[in-house]
Amino acid sequence: MSSSELSFALELADLADSLSLPRFRALDLRVETKPDLTPVTDADTAVERALRDLIAARRPGEGVLGEEEGDDGGAVRWVVDPIDGTRNFSRGVPIWATLIGLEHDDEVVCGVVSAPALGHRWWAARGQGAFRDGEGIRVSEVARLADASVSLTYGCDLVAVEPAAWHARSLGDFWQHTLVAEGSVDAAVDARLAPWDYTALVPIVEEAGGRVTALDGGPPRPNEQVVTSNGLLHDELLSLLNGATS
Repeated sequence: MSSSELSFALELADLADSLSLPRFRALDLRVETKPDLTPVTDADTAVERALRDLIAARRPGEGVLGEEEGDDGGAVRWVVDPIDGTRNFSRGVPIWATLIGLEHDDEVVCGVVSAPALGHRWWAARGQGAFRDGEGIRVSEVARLADASVSLTYGCDLVAVEPAAWHARSLGDFWQHTLVAEGSVDAAVDARLAPWDYTALVPIVEEAGGRVTALDGGPPRPNEQVVTSNGLLHDELLSLLNGATS
């Protein structure tokens, strides 16, 4: 992982912000429904197209996996969610972000999450720590689920965890995982995700000292639930969740 790759990822985030933020709460924002019944806005498509064009121009031969235009493949691949939280974006809720991850031979080497409407950006590269707005971040030191604040996307998970945790609520999307990385939330349990939903988050949480897995404790995988935590209570949380779903 070179510093130039992280610098370029941050440059991609700058470009994304310059296109997405002016469209946020725009009166002429165009919102359509995709075949999978999820919404897509003109900002989603414009951001992904601009990032693909810049990658092609500056880093030829590197592929892109994006939510809107699919997968180019390749040993070096940028994984892009142009707007994570499109429903929020389309309704004027500021919890949305562009997610940019870089893979080398399927290993995620850096990630950037840029949330311009919140005024924050998180990033990390392997061996270089995790940051929010230029300041280092670290996961919490809460070691027991009974003392933990947990965010859960699925209602069934919330019902299972709420009696066992100090505080449980649903925050959703990228935000709950960046809150884990900066120590404000101790764990987060997400829905079944696509690679562009979680790739950028993996190095941020892990470089902050946390852990990212599927429900079975293995690495996060497409179309599986994703769990992030400070690492200390991860196994306890997985045990509870797996007991609830068995």
